[in-house]
Amino acid sequence: MAVPGRKVSDDNLTVFCQPCDRDGERLAAHGYCKNCCEHLCESCHKHHKRHTLSRDHILVDKTNMPQTIQPPSNFHYQQHDDFTKPCHKHKREAIKFYCQDHNELLCSVCVTLGHQSTSCKVGYIPDISENVIDGKEYLEMLKTMDSMSEQFRKIQDRIYRLTVKANKTLANVLEDIELFRKGINQKLDELEKQAVVEVNVFQDENIKMLKEVEKACNDRTRDLWTSCDSMKRLNCSKQAEKLFMEVKSAERMIEDCEKRLVELAKFKVHGYSFTPNETITSKNSLGILVHKTMRDESTTKESMIFERELSYHDYICVETAKDKPMCWITGMTLLTPNILVITDNHNMAVKLADTCSKSVTDRLQLDSEPYDITSVTGTELAVTLPYSDTIQFIAISSNKLKQQHTIKVDGNCWGISCYQDKLVVSFCDPAKLQILDMDGIVLKTFQDKNIFKNPLFVEAVSSSIYISDNVMNRLTRINWYGQVIGSYCDMDEPRGITLSDDDTVFVCYKERRVLKEISRDLFAGNVLKVIKWPQAVCWCSETKKLYLSSDNANYDYDDYDNFLHIYDEMS
Repeated sequence: MAVPGRKVSDDNLTVFCQPCDRDGERLAAHGYCKNCCEHLCESCHKHHKRHTLSRDHILVDKTNMPQTIQPPSNFHYQQHDDFTKPCHKHKREAIKFYCQDHNELLCSVCVTLGHQSTSCKVGYIPDISENVIDGKEYLEMLKTMDSMSEQFRKIQDRIYRLTVKANKTLANVLEDIELFRKGINQKLDELEKQAVVEVNVFQDENIKMLKEVEKACNDRTRDLWTSCDSMKRLNCSKQAEKLFMEVKSAERMIEDCEKRLVELAKFKVHGYSFTPNETITSKNSLGILVHKTMRDESTTKESMIFERELSYHDYICVETAKDKPMCWITGMTLLTPNILVITDNHNMAVKLADTCSKSVTDRLQLDSEPYDITSVTGTELAVTLPYSDTIQFIAISSNKLKQQHTIKVDGNCWGISCYQDKLVVSFCDPAKLQILDMDGIVLKTFQDKNIFKNPLFVEAVSSSIYISDNVMNRLTRINWYGQVIGSYCDMDEPRGITLSDDDTVFVCYKERRVLKEISRDLFAGNVLKVIKWPQAVCWCSETKKLYLSSDNANYDYDDYDNFLHIYDEMS
């Protein structure tokens, strides 16, 4: 077998085909590939030009090829021989390729059997992994894995606390049993023992369940730590190919961990109380152990609703001289506590409102009806134009609104929310949710008729996305992988949504004519304010003020639709 860096010393100084030589067959070289830095026999030379992955490689004939097997100084041959991660489908093959369309690490057999279509973007890992060292994807993956490890730790701690608390209730049960027994005769001693045995069985079940959760959390945390350590080591040693494969494998691990987190979060720990049997006979038991779902006070913040009260403060008239029909404020966002930007759908305009002077200071006429609006940066906004399938970007400079570029989207876009340079956009007919980058490239699409039917408003935060659907009549919370992690169904045509500084959710109930506050895990809710036809809502965490618009669909009530109503949080 030919060795890189060593001149072949056959009697006639023949240079052999390197691919065939590795399979044990020696054939004279007919040409040379400059990309692969390998000598090729006549058959390999011919097929090299036809294969999808190598058709663009530079080939030279026998007269122009190198006469030794010494690779160029800038070619790290030893790295290419360092493919050791086996393919999960073909155990005897090493992973060498990556399909961008399917987000899969592949061996040569995978490429040949399932990824030769022109629609598949398959890359050779040494060619595409050069920027992974200290790269953005590597750094973000470390952060994600650290965050997920912390989530597993928190779930483990929570289940432990609940188990301790539940076992305390069982101790109280034993006390109740003893007190009850003292009121009856000696015959109940035997039945008491039976009840104690039953308590211990349930206690053992709690401990068994705790051990299951501990093992699941420890196993996943260990896997995450192992992968993190491996990536850090590979990054330090500049092993790009292995690091690239480890990062891509970690993506799959993250998806599995996300699903596992949802499963573990559903675990319930049961406590017990004791109900005496007043009509006990020799054939009865001493009493009944009744299940109670335990709640953890230290981790109920997501399920808490802060008992805030709102008082009416003032209003802002948003009607201008250029407006013809009655205003319809469908969306709003705060850039600063003093600058509120709103969309007036009926008048096809975006308006700049000063919350101090309580007046409209600028008005931008559009060519189509805007619906929702979100801030992208401190001076840039994005507005949905559903009837033109467009997202319009708008800049603010010197308190003036100015149109910038637009991006076309796939359908009637309604709700929009921006988080970390990603746009979350809702669509109707067909109902779906898309995550876009700032150039309009679709990163993810979620389309499930069991989740969405008419998603109007969205609000994106670090861990989840909230969607109000006025046909499903519910508020839904999904993670960034599209999995449902919460829903609130006690609704009637929900519209605008916004999050407070303590992460509770304000939702407009148009038909019920109320504003409701719901815990961020969508577990509980209560009515904050009765208001006529609420449409859009915006919360200012600095001033503790709430801004509300109305949609009465009746031109006789312009005193509502032409005004934004301001409420203060009462201390």
